[in-house]
Amino acid sequence: MELFDIPKHGESRIDTAVLVQMNFNSLSDKRDEHEFKELVRSAGATEVAFIKGGRAAPDSRYFVGKGKADEIHHIIKATEPDVVIFDHDLSPAQERNLEKALECRVMDRTGLILDIFAQRARSHEGKLQVELAQLRHMSTRLIRGWTHLERQKGGIGMRGPGETQLETDRRLISIRIKQINKRLAKVNKQREQGRQSRKKAEIPTVSLVGYTNAGKSTLFNRMTESEVYAADQLFATLDPTLRRIDLENQQSIILADTVGFIRDLPHDLVAAFRATLQETTEADLILHVMDSHDDQREEFKSQVNDVIHSLGAEKTPQIEVMNKIDLLHQEPRIDQGYDGQPTRVWLSAVTGEGIDQLLTLLSSTFSDQVFKGNLKLPPALSRLRAGLYEEEAIMSEDISERGEYLLSVSITKRRLNSLLSKESIELESILDQ
Repeated sequence: MELFDIPKHGESRIDTAVLVQMNFNSLSDKRDEHEFKELVRSAGATEVAFIKGGRAAPDSRYFVGKGKADEIHHIIKATEPDVVIFDHDLSPAQERNLEKALECRVMDRTGLILDIFAQRARSHEGKLQVELAQLRHMSTRLIRGWTHLERQKGGIGMRGPGETQLETDRRLISIRIKQINKRLAKVNKQREQGRQSRKKAEIPTVSLVGYTNAGKSTLFNRMTESEVYAADQLFATLDPTLRRIDLENQQSIILADTVGFIRDLPHDLVAAFRATLQETTEADLILHVMDSHDDQREEFKSQVNDVIHSLGAEKTPQIEVMNKIDLLHQEPRIDQGYDGQPTRVWLSAVTGEGIDQLLTLLSSTFSDQVFKGNLKLPPALSRLRAGLYEEEAIMSEDISERGEYLLSVSITKRRLNSLLSKESIELESILDQ
């Protein structure tokens, strides 16, 4: 257990917090102390004590066990914090029991991350997504603070069907969730229209993904000469930002900056931000940004790839961007795989070293991305023809004397290959030369 200095009287008001982190007899549940402290710092709180512990399994009543709860209570009496924060997800009952036993406000990991997201959201869409996640989280914890109202309302103007305060609250939250989902569906429709316009214009999309605080926004600013908010804190970027970049040979791409990922990202947040993360799903290329100076980069890489897989984007081509080489005192370079294809780019978004190499690499990657030519499809491949129409790839069509479809098409090779793989055919077999 560690104790810290408490802000002196007269200093600016900052929430003080006692942090609690438990390790259980499971290799998969090893907690990251540094990340937990960074989350608390990013939320704007200052720690006055850090309490660690170990158990075979979580206690059903207090999560930490009665003895550890008494220890935490003793520390609370000595430090008088505003809140006790657990680096774990607590059940509503555990949170309630702990607040009663500790006589202090209790917050779990999901509540902490939701609080950070609420501070960071800037756009209308981002605020709606955060509110949706908060309402879903809150709906299971409504009983806290309402125990005195667990009775039917009465009085003038309040008589009627006999709805309790809790039932009213749950109903209002349910209504609000439906309203937000309706608004987000409208925003998602607008995003989809934008994606279709970019697809029709044959402008490939490159999505920046990575563990939070890996330097995505700094890299985005350097590549696009923009001024997207970037800071040395977790979840500095919530709202997706898209910018067009003009590359060599009159080529252009759309670069998308997305929300950072993190270990045990709450499911409600993943669901709420699914529309935002759709930019990653629809991308032609993923740039996986990593902090090359971080000793845990391989573990973080695995966490990010798990999220990419859950979004269904695991087959999207990916290039790793090893950022912050200025901290390693390394020179910029590009690593290649056995097939000669680029796999990693080493650069520094802060100093700009390696940025030119990355832009040149993107230019060469997309130089021959679009297929323009004539196809001859037999009637048996009418499903492929329908797929090409769905992609708005057919510029003109004719029919041969033998009933074959003669198509003039323009489509990205990635999407064409996807359509061909569904029919298990090779491009050469349908080329009309």
